[in-house]
Amino acid sequence: MEKKGSVLMLRYEVGKLLGQGTFAKVYHARNLKTGDNVAVKVIDKDRVLKVGMNEQTKREISVMKLLKHPNIVELHEVMATKSNIYFVMEYVKGGELFNKVSSGKLKEEVARKYFQQLVHAVDYCHSRGVCHRDLKPENLLVDEEGNLKVSDFGLSALADSRRQDGLLHTTCGTPAYVAPEVISRKGYDGFKADVWSCGVILFVLLAGYLPFRDSNLMELYKKIGKAEVKFPSGFAPGARRLLKRILDPNPNTRISTEEIMQSSWFRKGLQEQKESVDEETEVDVETIANVSGEKEKKRCINLNAFEIISLSTGFDLSGLFEKEEEKEEMRFTSNREASEITEELVEIGKERKMKVIKKEQGWKVKMVAGAAVVEAEVFEIAPSFHVVVLKKSGGDTAEYKRVVRESMRPALKDIVLAWH
Repeated sequence: MEKKGSVLMLRYEVGKLLGQGTFAKVYHARNLKTGDNVAVKVIDKDRVLKVGMNEQTKREISVMKLLKHPNIVELHEVMATKSNIYFVMEYVKGGELFNKVSSGKLKEEVARKYFQQLVHAVDYCHSRGVCHRDLKPENLLVDEEGNLKVSDFGLSALADSRRQDGLLHTTCGTPAYVAPEVISRKGYDGFKADVWSCGVILFVLLAGYLPFRDSNLMELYKKIGKAEVKFPSGFAPGARRLLKRILDPNPNTRISTEEIMQSSWFRKGLQEQKESVDEETEVDVETIANVSGEKEKKRCINLNAFEIISLSTGFDLSGLFEKEEEKEEMRFTSNREASEITEELVEIGKERKMKVIKKEQGWKVKMVAGAAVVEAEVFEIAPSFHVVVLKKSGGDTAEYKRVVRESMRPALKDIVLAWH
C-alpha cells in the first residue's frame, strides 16, 4: 500500500497519500472495474490490537455501515489482510471545511448552508442511535459541488454504549469543541454533546475564530464551563439568538437538533429537498399481512460477491478481533421465500411472548426477548436462496445467545439449510 500505482485486492489502483494519523493512512484510489475515485483508509491491525483499539475499530465499521446520508461520507466496503484493515470510502475531493475558515469568517449565507447540512446529518445520526463525539471543521469535508460531508466516526458511540444511568462516560473529543458536561466526567448525553459541538462550529464559521480560547487547557475548560460567549460586532441577531440556545452549559435546557431545524435563522433560504436517505420506519407485526409479496420482494437486499464472501467464517471481519464463541451474530441459509422466513420469525417471537416489530424497509424483524434485543435480516443471494443474519442489537449478550441457541434455533429447524 505504500507504493503509488500498486493494486489492492485486484480491485483498486492506489494513488497518492491524502493524510495520515497515529493508526491509519488514507490514500486516493481508483476502482479498476468502474473507474470511480475512492478513498482507502488503511489501518495497521497490529498497532490497533496492541493498544486495545479493536473495539473502537469495530464500532467505527458498524456505525459507518449503519449510516447512509448525502451529508455523511459513505463506507463502500471493508477488506482485510493479515496485517491491515481497509476501509473503502467515498472520495471527497474538496478537502476539509477547516481550510475554508482558516483564513477568516464565511459569508452568512455560506455558513448557514454548511450548518444546515451539518445539522441534518447529525440529526440523522441521532435518529439511528449514533453520536459522533468529535465534530469539528477538520472532520467535515466539502465536495466539488460545495456540499458538506461528515467524516471520521472513530470516536462515535452507539446507544448501547451507555451505562445503566443512560449516559456516556468516556471523555473524548477535541478540547475547544467539547461540551461542559463531557469535561465534568459525571456522564453525559452524547446527542446533547454533539449539539454543543455544532454550535461551536457555527460560531467559527460566522466569526472566523473559536468562541472559547486559551493556551492553558484548564483555563479553557473553565471558559467552556461558564459558556460566556462574546459575539463580534455585526453578528447576525438571528444567529446570535440561536447560538445562545445551543451553547447552553445546561444540557437539560440546551436546544435539540429538531428545535434547531425549526428556528427561523436556520430555515432561511432552506430548499426542501427529498434526501436520498435510507428511511426506516417501524410498524407492528399485524400490518405485515397488508403488504403484498410483490412489493416486499423488491425490497429484499441482494448481496454482491464481496458481501457473500464476507459471510463465510474465513472472511468475517469480526474474526480479526474476537473468538468464535464471543460473536454477537449468527447466520443460517434457507431455500424458503423471504416472506416465509419473515413470517416464521414473527410467529416464533409471538409464541415465545416476545415484543415483535417488523421493519417496513427491507426484510427485517426485531424481537425483544427479556434483557436482549435480537434483530433478524434476510438477504437474497439467488431466487429462493437466502442468508438470514441474527444479531444482538441491544441488551445483554449472554441472554441474546441463550435466546437464539436454546429457543430460536430449535424452532427454526424446518426452514434452515445450514447454520454458519
